Amino acid sequence: MRPAAAVVAGAPPCILGEGPFWDEAGMRLLWVDIVARRVHAYGYRDQALTTWDTPSLVSAAIPTQAGALMLALQDGLYRFRPETGELRLFCRPDADPENRSNECRCDPQGRLWLGTMQNNIAPDGSPRPVTRSSGGLFVVEADGRSRRMLSDIGVANTLAWSPDGERLYFADSRRNLIWRFRYQPDGPMLLNQEIFVDGGPGVPDGSAMDAEGFLWTARWGGGCVIRYAPNGRIDQLVELPVRQPSSCAFGGPDRKTLFVTTARHGLQDPVGPHEGCLFSLDVAAPGLPQPIFRG
Repeated sequence: MRPAAAVVAGAPPCILGEGPFWDEAGMRLLWVDIVARRVHAYGYRDQALTTWDTPSLVSAAIPTQAGALMLALQDGLYRFRPETGELRLFCRPDADPENRSNECRCDPQGRLWLGTMQNNIAPDGSPRPVTRSSGGLFVVEADGRSRRMLSDIGVANTLAWSPDGERLYFADSRRNLIWRFRYQPDGPMLLNQEIFVDGGPGVPDGSAMDAEGFLWTARWGGGCVIRYAPNGRIDQLVELPVRQPSSCAFGGPDRKTLFVTTARHGLQDPVGPHEGCLFSLDVAAPGLPQPIFRG
């Protein structure tokens, strides 16, 4: 039986919801509204919502071992201390002023990976087209040193590691591709690049890996999330009552809840009542825990 999607009560709708991250220590879901420049935290047990505003476009909020949050803001990574409101620049992996941060996740070793893209959001929040593949994929160490791993990326999305830690999945939405690499943690190094998924409904956006090695991917413009088997075939397709699912993350006490962010950014009227809402799915296989940043 396929899981059914439900709107998470009490979670605010977003213009461009993104970057869901399950904070196991705090038993809460973190996610962002890129265009509204907000970070949300939603308590799983008490359903309490906390929101912080940011000074620029924000695409992710990831907990750190030091107790702060690492925010992927428009021009780089910033360390944010919620208890004081202190926000400090940590590093700028991508020096191109016309790019912005997009996908952001940590590897099993606790390093932070950041995917960037040409900034497709105007100062007034309206969409603008992506016309060049100027983005990249960067790895960031605990001391702030960064290294470019990939270049010529159009729209960086999907960062997920296989359960054995030997494969990395990464997408370029502009090319409508999900790639798979052999992942070597020493270095780290990305080897043996191959196409994992080519095409499909909509384009691939953010993803989450379950404990069985199946990749769940939000399909932007496709109105669904798809569970891909390790050989790339479609195992499940779950339709959502929205057009633009943007990313997903496993959470809950047993990590058997898949949270899905969505967006209404760029949609023409009429806009459906659930566009931009946060959804949840009850799934059979638990997700892998999301590593926090070791910095």
